[in-house]
Amino acid sequence: MTLELTNKLGLGTNKVGGHNLFDNLDEQDGYDLVRAALDAGINVLDTAFVYGVGRSEEIIGDVIQDYDRSKIIIATKGAQNPDKDLAPDNSSEFLVKTVEDSLKRLKTDYIDIFFIHFPDDDSDKLAAVEALDELKQAGKIRAIGVSNFSFDQLKEANATGKVDFDEDYYSLAHRDEEVERFAYLDENNIQFVPYFPLESGLLTGRYGAADRAKFDRLDDAKFDQIIKGLDIVKGIAEKHDASMTHVVLAWYMTHPSIGLVIPGARNAEQAKDLAKSLDVKLSDEEFQAIDEAFKA
Repeated sequence: MTLELTNKLGLGTNKVGGHNLFDNLDEQDGYDLVRAALDAGINVLDTAFVYGVGRSEEIIGDVIQDYDRSKIIIATKGAQNPDKDLAPDNSSEFLVKTVEDSLKRLKTDYIDIFFIHFPDDDSDKLAAVEALDELKQAGKIRAIGVSNFSFDQLKEANATGKVDFDEDYYSLAHRDEEVERFAYLDENNIQFVPYFPLESGLLTGRYGAADRAKFDRLDDAKFDQIIKGLDIVKGIAEKHDASMTHVVLAWYMTHPSIGLVIPGARNAEQAKDLAKSLDVKLSDEEFQAIDEAFKA
């Protein structure tokens, strides 16, 4: 892979222009939070076509005109075909068009990481990656990613070793991906990108045992384990004079299999706060203590 990341913290931007995903979004807030993130040292911006059906990319494209593009990593995702009611389309022709359209909205000559956002049911996944590799060789993208692919689909897509990033649901509270996927990723030099890293706020310390009903997707034993694990996180956070959110994000950034973590924010102040996690350096003992507390 030709892409090198200076740090592992990015900004998830589904709340930047994502009017189709969230109610009452203020576009100016989106502009302000992207600028705040860049000014605070977060230099990776993660977006997608489906965030506002292109609007998030347009806002980011506007903002980066005022910055040194060479110091910004832009990751975007595409697969939803507007001509098919936004159903996933992994055909080579559509993905090439998707990249070209994203380049225009982002007002840039290249995309640092392009992810196939969702798999479709019938396209050849290897052919899709090979088409993206042609764009990579042409300098239009610098790294190739897949998102929401099953393990078998990932292996199909990477049959010739050209996948650089793999994105899927993962958090300290949801570690299913570790079972076999991480070993494969490590063996093939593929970096993992977790989404929902803060587990809808559960891992921030905002919730406690009394909030059990808000997380009915978790069984009682798992919920209790998470609450107890958060006590470990809290103690470590106090030692670092940091928030629990900062420590959880620092744990991901310390994990050798994780290449990038992309928490979201809704406004500039939240973006500035996320950047503080870059200052938290966990010791080996602290990393292991958190790891053990949340092990499945």
